[in-house]
Amino acid sequence: MAANNLRHALFCAVVTLIISIPILGLNLEAEGINIILTGAKTSTYIAIVLAAIAVFVFQAYRDSIMGLLGKLPNLNPLADKEPMEQSKRAKLESWILTGIIVLALFWPFVVSRGSVDLATLVLIYVMLALGLNVVVGLAGLLDLGYVAFYAVGAYTFALLSQYTGISFWMALPIGALLAGLTGMTLGFPVLRLRGDYLAIVTLGFGEIIRILLNNWTTLTGGPNGIGGIPEPTLFGMEFGRRVKEEGNTSFHETFGIAYSGEHKVIFLYLIALVLAVITALIIRRFMRMPVGRAWEALREDEIAARSLGLSRTAVKLSAFTIGAFFAGFAGTVFASKQGFISPESFVFLESAIILAIVVLGGMGSQLGVILAAIAVTILPELAREFSEYRMLIFGAAMVLMMVWRPQGLLPMRRIHITLNKQE
Repeated sequence: MAANNLRHALFCAVVTLIISIPILGLNLEAEGINIILTGAKTSTYIAIVLAAIAVFVFQAYRDSIMGLLGKLPNLNPLADKEPMEQSKRAKLESWILTGIIVLALFWPFVVSRGSVDLATLVLIYVMLALGLNVVVGLAGLLDLGYVAFYAVGAYTFALLSQYTGISFWMALPIGALLAGLTGMTLGFPVLRLRGDYLAIVTLGFGEIIRILLNNWTTLTGGPNGIGGIPEPTLFGMEFGRRVKEEGNTSFHETFGIAYSGEHKVIFLYLIALVLAVITALIIRRFMRMPVGRAWEALREDEIAARSLGLSRTAVKLSAFTIGAFFAGFAGTVFASKQGFISPESFVFLESAIILAIVVLGGMGSQLGVILAAIAVTILPELAREFSEYRMLIFGAAMVLMMVWRPQGLLPMRRIHITLNKQE
C-alpha cells in the first residue's frame, strides 16, 4: 500500500466522519439547573465508525478491490452475448411499453386508493423524466434547474384558477406553453455554455424561480403557498361530494351511484396516464425526426455538428423548449392532485431526483427512463421503516449503479450502418 493511498484513504475517512455530524442529532437540553448534550443512539455511532473504516479500507486498497470487482461480469452468462438487432429491440420495447400501458389501465381498479395515488405520482415523474431526457439524454445539456419549469406549470394553474376561475383543462395547455416559453427564455443566455458552466447557470435559474415564488407574497402567497386548487372535471361533472361551481353536476348523482372518494383519485390517475402516454409518443416521434438526430449530433460533438450546418441556436432552444413544455404538463397535474402548492415543493432535490431517474434509466432511452421513474418513486415507499436512511440508501444505490452499470438500466442503442466494400 503506497503512502499516497494511505493519506488519501485517511482523508476520505475523516470526510466521512465530518459529513456524518448531522446524523448525530446533537442537541442541548435542560434538566433542572443542568444542561446536557443529547445525541443519537449508540448504534448510530457504531454505524458511523464502521462506515468510516469501510471507506478507509476501500480507498486504501481501491485498485485491488476494483480489479476483483471487474471480474464479476464474467460470471454473467449473458455477458458475451451479441447485442440484439435494432429492429428486434425496437419491437420488443414497443411490446413492453404496450404491456405497461395495458397493465396501467387496469391498475386502479384492483388496488387500494393509496396505491392509485402513488401511481399518479409515478406518472408525474415519468412525464418529468421524459422531458428532462430530451435536454440531458438526447441533447447532452446538463440542466440542474429543471424543477423551475415544473413550478411554472403548477403555479400557472394555481394562479389562473385563483384569480380568473379557469378550469384544469384550459390551464393545462397554458401552463405547458408558459413553461416552454420559460425554457426558451433560459436557452438564450446559455447558448455558448457547456458542461459545468451550463449546470451552474441552470442551477442558479432554478433557485431564482423558487426564491421569486417564495418572496412575491402578494401574488404567490410566498411560503404560505396557494390552496384550494380545483380538481379536473369530466364534461362538467365534479367528483366531490358536493358541487362547488354553479352549473356543474356531481359524478355520482349523474350516474346514480354512491359517492366514493376513489372516483376522483382514479380519474386523476387516468388523466396522468393519458398525458404520460402522449408525452412518450410525441418525444418518440421527435427522436425519429431530423430535430432528434440534431439533438444527438449536438450531444456527441458540437463542433462537428456545426461544421455540418446545424444551427446550435435552434437545436439548443428546441431541446430546452420541448423539455420545459412537458415539465409544465406535469406541474399542472401535480397542482391539481395536491390541491395545494408552495415553493417548498420545488426545491433543488426535485431536480436532482429527476436527473437521477434519467441517468439510472439510461440517457436517451425512453423505456429505461420509465422503469427508473417507477423504481425511484415506489421503492422508497416500500421501505418506510428505513425512512430515516432513505436518502443514504438512494445515494448508495446511485454509486453502485455508476460502478457496475454506468450506461443505465436500459441504455439507448445506436443504429449501426455497415457499408459494403466495392471491389
